Amino acid sequence: MNLEPENPMSPSEHASPKAELEQWLIDAEADDAQVQHAQPVVGRPWLLLLGLILVALNLRPALSSLSPLLSDVSASLGLSAASAGLLTTLPVLCLGLFAPLAPILARRFTAERVVLGILLTLAGGIILRSSFGQAGLFAGSLVAGASIGIIGVLLPGIVKRDFAKRAGAMTGVYTMALCLGAALAAGATVPLSQYFGDSWSLGLGFWMLPALLAALFWLPQVRTQHGAHRVAYRVRGLLRDPLAWQVTLYMGLQSSLAYIVFGWLPSILIDRGLSATQAGLVLSGSVIVQLASSLAAPWLATRGKDQRLAIVLVMLLTLGGLFGCLYAPLDGLWGWAILLGLGQGGTFSLALSLIVLRSRDSHVAANLSSMAQGIGYTLASMGPLAVGVLHDWTGGWGATGWVFGVIGLGAIIAGCGAGRALYVGVSSERV
Repeated sequence: MNLEPENPMSPSEHASPKAELEQWLIDAEADDAQVQHAQPVVGRPWLLLLGLILVALNLRPALSSLSPLLSDVSASLGLSAASAGLLTTLPVLCLGLFAPLAPILARRFTAERVVLGILLTLAGGIILRSSFGQAGLFAGSLVAGASIGIIGVLLPGIVKRDFAKRAGAMTGVYTMALCLGAALAAGATVPLSQYFGDSWSLGLGFWMLPALLAALFWLPQVRTQHGAHRVAYRVRGLLRDPLAWQVTLYMGLQSSLAYIVFGWLPSILIDRGLSATQAGLVLSGSVIVQLASSLAAPWLATRGKDQRLAIVLVMLLTLGGLFGCLYAPLDGLWGWAILLGLGQGGTFSLALSLIVLRSRDSHVAANLSSMAQGIGYTLASMGPLAVGVLHDWTGGWGATGWVFGVIGLGAIIAGCGAGRALYVGVSSERV
């Protein structure tokens, strides 16, 4: 049944958008009533906080560490640009395809045990990727992407459960840890490989160590007992809702640009004349800048009547930075990289915020998030693949600007629909 009112009310007519974001933002990642079945932990919250930060730090290095070395890896293993594009696509595809496994595993084994086990599979995937030739490279990328997809669903639900009164602040900490992990891997992988005797395999393999360290600090959480909490909710009809699809398309298209940057920006800059170290540092710096806009953009977006203007602004910043990195003189490269970081930090955080602001309650937000991430990340994986195929076909990067433009325009169109002050036309039912 469509519950959308004839004259839709803005979320602010019930509560301020900022208050709704603080209350529901973590639930947008996973429905803790279905995933966690547990009560908040009582014990040493500082140990849980440290474990959460260390786990979050490991959710991006497997994605951002490869791109600065992609040229060396391709030359060493004889990969075409299309094959390299597939390599950058696999982990992103797995973010969407394996995310639905997270609640199933959590109900069977508890979320804490699943996070611990998947950290170990993440470390195993990194080892496999770096040590067993071309087959290991692709298989390890698949395992690493699947691991990140599962943890990425479970971790925010744990945050919501155990830090419910500080959900807004903890969301900021979580986002900062994601960006910091991506930036460290992008900037440090090439120097590490050079330190280990110009061995790209050791440079990539190094990132298993932070995953094992996170598993060690997460181990106490597995021993923590949580009380049962067996309430479940059902949300039906999202796949028939146009607004839900607009949110999903915006999530997928902005993510596609983000993973093109993770996968291909260093290769583009290397071909333009930068060294691998310099290209990795540019990517690292751009990701670090995302910290500022990822925190500021949702706050600014909730000051107006809707989010359409903010969406257009951050997407134009992103496209400006991308075109600058692709075509502008290298003398101003750092300025374009900063512009890109400001835009992409805003696009990602607004995508998460839209899930909350377009939902009537936290359970609708959870299911909308599942749709937006599952379908959106699957869509996003096509971007890196398209760039690789186009580069293989044309022998250069000039035509890549068309990919940026088409994806960016699609994101603006979808975002302008998703940014309206409406609710998706579904509600949650207790079962």
